[in-house]
Amino acid sequence: MSNENLQREEAANRSALITTHSYDVSLDVRQARDPEVTGYTSRSVINFSAREPGGNTFLDFISGDVHSVFLNGKGLSVADVVVGSRIRLENLQAENQVTVTGTALYSTSGEGMHRFFDPADGKCYLYTQYEPADARRVFANFEQPDLKAEFTFHVMAPSDWEVASNGAEADRTQLTSDPATSRWDFSPTRQMSTYITTVLAGPYFKAEDHWSGTLADGSGLEIPLALYCRRSMAASFDTAHLFQLTKQGLAFFNDLFDYPYPWGKYDQAFVPEYNLGAMENPGLVTFTENYVFTSRAADSQYQGRANTLMHEMAHMWFGDLVTMQWWNDLWLKESFADYMGTLGVDSATDWDTAWVTFANNRKAWAYVQDQLPTTHPIVADIPDLEAAKQNFDGITYAKGASVLKQLVAYVGFEAFIAGSRRYFKDHAYGNTTLADLLAALSEASGRDLGLWARQWLQTSGISTITAHIEEHDGVLGKVVLVQDAVDPATGRQELRPHRLRIGLYDFDTDGSLVRMDSVETDLGGHATEIPELDGKPVPALLLVNDDDLSYAKVRFDPRSEATARESLGALRDPMARALCWTALWDTARDGAAPADRYVAAVEKFGPAETGIGVLLNILGNASTAIDRYVPVAERAAVRGSFLDAAARELAAAKPGSDHQLAWARTLATTSRQATGRLDLVRGILDGTTVIEGLAVDPELRWSLWHALAANGQATEAELDAELARDTTASGRAGHATALASRPDAAVKAAAWDAAVQGTALSNQLLSATITGFNTAPDGLLDRFVAPYFGCLERVWAERSIEIASRIVRGLYPAGQDLDGASPDSHAVILQTDGWLTRHPAAPRALRRIIIEQRSHLHRALIAQAAAAKARSVAP
Repeated sequence: MSNENLQREEAANRSALITTHSYDVSLDVRQARDPEVTGYTSRSVINFSAREPGGNTFLDFISGDVHSVFLNGKGLSVADVVVGSRIRLENLQAENQVTVTGTALYSTSGEGMHRFFDPADGKCYLYTQYEPADARRVFANFEQPDLKAEFTFHVMAPSDWEVASNGAEADRTQLTSDPATSRWDFSPTRQMSTYITTVLAGPYFKAEDHWSGTLADGSGLEIPLALYCRRSMAASFDTAHLFQLTKQGLAFFNDLFDYPYPWGKYDQAFVPEYNLGAMENPGLVTFTENYVFTSRAADSQYQGRANTLMHEMAHMWFGDLVTMQWWNDLWLKESFADYMGTLGVDSATDWDTAWVTFANNRKAWAYVQDQLPTTHPIVADIPDLEAAKQNFDGITYAKGASVLKQLVAYVGFEAFIAGSRRYFKDHAYGNTTLADLLAALSEASGRDLGLWARQWLQTSGISTITAHIEEHDGVLGKVVLVQDAVDPATGRQELRPHRLRIGLYDFDTDGSLVRMDSVETDLGGHATEIPELDGKPVPALLLVNDDDLSYAKVRFDPRSEATARESLGALRDPMARALCWTALWDTARDGAAPADRYVAAVEKFGPAETGIGVLLNILGNASTAIDRYVPVAERAAVRGSFLDAAARELAAAKPGSDHQLAWARTLATTSRQATGRLDLVRGILDGTTVIEGLAVDPELRWSLWHALAANGQATEAELDAELARDTTASGRAGHATALASRPDAAVKAAAWDAAVQGTALSNQLLSATITGFNTAPDGLLDRFVAPYFGCLERVWAERSIEIASRIVRGLYPAGQDLDGASPDSHAVILQTDGWLTRHPAAPRALRRIIIEQRSHLHRALIAQAAAAKARSVAP
């Protein structure tokens, strides 16, 4: 019986009945190195109280087998009380102890206890990942965020391993009966939720350090630090820099929050095949090992890693110390951590472009998500765990952080921080809802935030702001900002208040485009006149939302758009440039201007873009525009021009620079669908073409092999030979992608079967195979459209939600051309609509993915149609 999808009402009923006090969890992973052993013994002892003696409740445990269940000293019949993933507990006393012993299963999906065998040396590594509800895959528990408890972990593992958990190591005992095995005992934690407990075990490389701080009252704070990664990656592990960032963050957040770091030690582990960027487990944060840069990385990648590090550290307070009651208020932790991550990088490190990166990258994610038909309020309606899993999205993270930035501008930074400090002190080790945070912020700011919360947190969709300008003899007359804010979920206009700056940019004597003047204003309602602009000289560029104070999509007036398209490179301020790039991209995505005009702007101004993060983003956007938004009749020419630009700029870039690396990556990516520069690709790979300063390291090599393979110019033997020289996990993934990208019907069929029918692929290799499968010439994947819609319900029912989501999202037939049909009548759109109509009762999370993929395809087809129409009417 499948009963894994916990309902919100079930969780509320359970927390109304019981209070959890402590867990004592023992895990025996001494046989993990044997791949034939699929599971490990898990024993969970839970002490809890019941408000109504005689009542009934249940435990959660997704396991291979349950061996025994004891409730208050009495053995229960496993056959009677275990139903699917739940264990029934009946006739509770006021105080209870339940002990469950069973076999938990190792995972290759990144859910629960993930097991990884390093292809470089064969060594076995374990780590756990639980959010939102996978602790129940490792030990029996009450799996919901508001049933906090103290946790004590014990782990039996090989003696030569490193083992860590949330708590500090209290004791380590080598077994006299088996010297090859040791038992690690960890100190009890403070109260925390199940989903942020964690265990790490394996022959990890470990580095140690220490941070000492002085608190506001003059007392000291001592925090042991540790870093972990796989031993085969230790040579690339820049521990000194990571420890420096960690210390900078701890000093910043301890001072900012005026609440001492509450979790004792601070370990950070970089682990393989991780489903997330990172996870905020108190005392032992886990990160994707992609942040251990084994190949050349751009400065923006280092800054991105620093942002993630600060994000997770902020979670020690927002999310761990104070936790949302249920997943409706997921934003209480993720939005704050996203905002605080950028604030931490900006305030505590040497990077000075953190908010530019936020505007250019994080907000772009939110803007895309917020225009989907499945968008939702920041405070979302989460009826069950599957819905919670899907809501780790651009709304919860980036839109929420953007709105918090707007709130800071609204109430003031000092009031915002004062309210946060009060929130921590009032609710430490507890659970909260939106009302609790608003109460603290309202008290600190003296403002009633109820209306603000309703307008910003409890509606969905993005506001589009357009400037309508009257001018007379070079002087501004009436300037009106018009707001359009349709909520995609309700169809209603949800006009929101915006505190924003309007920048007036013109050319100086050197020809640079600089801000000559600006005004700050509050925008409310549909139309807002800006009298402060009346009488000012007409600028070359009127930039609405200058400095990125608000969350809104901006449409240029005609003069400003012309200036941006003709002179973007003259704009000196990096934030203003990033905002202009975003506005131009929005016109391409929305079909308001032909997408090839965006590609042309990237070719023209990309080489002069100083911000590497912005450059990488616009190059990626240009590739998407070519693949999805440019009409098929024009695509080859536009792609060829862009490919020539990449080759030209690769040759011209400063040797060894981040920009050189960016253009090399673009050359490889664009060559997957074009043949014009394959000789250059081959030459870089085999060394016959040497580009001074370019590091032709494994990551770039696999990207170049991907291009050759996709064009039928790489044999399986060549790819196998490359794998032999790169026996790493990332090399194995690159090999899988390149193999599956070969333009052969049998190859595509094999990749499809491995992803959809087989179960041997780990999460990382599944995604790599899907990426290769989707790299295909026109028409080669047409025969998989019908099987895709035919397999959806089976895949969702049989695979874990993580793996099923990757298959459903990754294999959707998104690469379609309009080919004369209208967007609404395209064959794949009709098949998608037919499936949704025939399956109204399909799981909500599954339907959400299908609806979102349809929306992305429909948007692409609309952009193609708009571009084709514009060309047909052009003089």
